[in-house]
Amino acid sequence: MICSINTMGIDGIRGNHITVECYISNGLPAFDIVGLPDTAVKEARERVRAAVKTSGMKFPTSRITVNLAPANLKKAGTHYDLPILLGIMAACGAIRRPSSTSAFLGEVSLDGRIRPIAGVLPMAIAAKKAGFEAIYVPAENAAEATLARGPAIYPVQTVRQLVEALNGEQELTEEPIWVPEKQDISLPDFKDVVGQENVKRAMEVAAAGGHNILLIGPPGSGKSMLSKRLPSILPDMSWEESLEVTQIYSVMGLVSSQSPLVTERPFRSPHHTVSNAGLAGGGTNPKPGEISLAHKGVLFLDELPEFHKDTLDMMRQPLEDGLVTISRVSGTVTYPSEFMLVCAMNPCKCGWYGDPSGKCICSDASIRNYRSRISGPLLDRIDIIMEVPAVNYEDLRRREETETSASVKERVNRARNVQHKRFGSFSGMCNARMGPEQLRAYCKLDADSETLMRQAFDAFGLTARSYDRILKVARTIADLEGSQTITADHIAEAIQYRTVEL
Repeated sequence: MICSINTMGIDGIRGNHITVECYISNGLPAFDIVGLPDTAVKEARERVRAAVKTSGMKFPTSRITVNLAPANLKKAGTHYDLPILLGIMAACGAIRRPSSTSAFLGEVSLDGRIRPIAGVLPMAIAAKKAGFEAIYVPAENAAEATLARGPAIYPVQTVRQLVEALNGEQELTEEPIWVPEKQDISLPDFKDVVGQENVKRAMEVAAAGGHNILLIGPPGSGKSMLSKRLPSILPDMSWEESLEVTQIYSVMGLVSSQSPLVTERPFRSPHHTVSNAGLAGGGTNPKPGEISLAHKGVLFLDELPEFHKDTLDMMRQPLEDGLVTISRVSGTVTYPSEFMLVCAMNPCKCGWYGDPSGKCICSDASIRNYRSRISGPLLDRIDIIMEVPAVNYEDLRRREETETSASVKERVNRARNVQHKRFGSFSGMCNARMGPEQLRAYCKLDADSETLMRQAFDAFGLTARSYDRILKVARTIADLEGSQTITADHIAEAIQYRTVEL
């Protein structure tokens, strides 16, 4: 007897339709799984055999062949357990054959319980596109699956419960669509930062346009403190952005049943010992790295020169394209990586170069060697470079009330809304992501601005990429002021953010 059960697979962060074909024939007892299964899929044989018996059913003593089609795609993960079990039981006549419009996902435990799995959201979205009417998932994954807003989602806790439902002995209750509740999340506030008004302004511009920013200053000047408060002024996420980010976190198993949707922009801060694979993604079965986990959010690299040079240079292509492609012998996967790069570094090894106190003990050669760890092409992809001077005693003593993150965020949200209207159908598009066509359309300069740009281009030896990035920052500054056009003042401020020499 042959029985086919529908399930889904994962390719990067995209789901795809997989058919589990179960064939039971006469012959010596055997249980084979074919169709490029990985080790976790092959081990399903023992889990399924034990779960069938502990659920009160008899496992067939026949020759069993399970094919995962299409057979040319590599299959990984434990979510194939449930469809394999159902296919075998239906093929031998122990249960009714499931509907061809239903899909099944879940890992089975030895005692017959259905365990939660990773990647449910992208698989549910793929099932919606494939036209399935119902998906049976582990109970802990049900809320996440409803975010696809497509097929009916039925939570399942045990194999016995599902078998009885398929046989018509009981009914499963459809999971209601999960709706996020308004949460008051307390984030570090900009009002805690004393002084550094110029740097705060630069951070506001960066947040409003999604621009990359580098902070350079001595120890204790507040570089890390400012960076860690950036999430408190980032613009609110749209539904589409939340869904994109949640799919990445779902594949990594980082969403919970209580809060299955990522509603706050990610803030990732890997240690400088992170490997290339840890940052960009990879592995035997490639998984997203830190730059993809920071999608639509912030990747914060503290002590930038301490990172391996090849690790930093590996970010150049994702910064430009918003995508990272991982190629392995088994195949190629592409992950989204549209993130704000926020970096912090000392001006030299000891950290005090240029400080009025004269405490720096580094030689010129040592300073050049320290700064050369950051390549020119990477620096060229950073929109804003700001010096963060040490805070003086008078600023610390005054402790005046400073602007809160909430008021800054209001301006950032207004500027980002202007950009959403400008770019229309481009979901989550911001000024930092403008291409050549958008630059020509929305960054036109008047005569005074053109003259200023020409002078800056010659004086600072700017590249074509630097020129484009100054235009993008100037467009953001104009949006913050509510100006339709870019003026010379906007260009002057944008140029100011690129005059620090490294």
